[in-house]
Amino acid sequence: MATLLDYNLIKEGFRVERAADGEEALLRITEEPPDLVILDWMLPKVSGVEVCRQIRANVETRRTPVIMLTARSEEADKIRGLETGADDYVVKPFAMSELVARIRALLRRTRPELLDEQLEYADLLLDRARHRVTRSGQDVHLGPTEYRLLDFFMQRPGRVFSRERLLDSVWGANTYVELRTVDVHVGRLRKALRKPGAPDLIRTVRSAGYALDEDG
Repeated sequence: MATLLDYNLIKEGFRVERAADGEEALLRITEEPPDLVILDWMLPKVSGVEVCRQIRANVETRRTPVIMLTARSEEADKIRGLETGADDYVVKPFAMSELVARIRALLRRTRPELLDEQLEYADLLLDRARHRVTRSGQDVHLGPTEYRLLDFFMQRPGRVFSRERLLDSVWGANTYVELRTVDVHVGRLRKALRKPGAPDLIRTVRSAGYALDEDG
């Protein structure tokens, strides 16, 4: 089931991290809070219900959307899952198209910027459909990595991200490149966005990381 989910969600354009049990899931969620969690009810070590409880108890993840997958179809079990904090409940077996539709519907409610075709911040516009970036109406030419970096920053303006977090989120957790690589690409992005007389939109926070912040 996990392999099938991996394959289909990646095909739909999502980046997927998989945990083998509830203990590993909690560790991964704490290290890098995801945009959404798909959670099996019956997990080894720590149950899905307990994982959901702990997600809701953590200030960093309490608003993270959770979809519970389970073979349990009794009404009382559904209510228990939802009362624990799950946002949605899908009973096995299910059609993959139904799960993807529910994921998109939940993200549209909780994180619309992840699905929007256009992202805006200050005088920046990122058009995902046309793969185009403009600042004050003028085209900004970016390489593919700088484009992904900007997309990530524009989803969370003002928030500071460490180089490790940027590496995991933009390059991927299983990509092994030096942290210095992040500095190089952030520098290229900063240079591409630079506009005479306008503020530098990329803020460097000493010993912490980088942020998209027009007040920086």
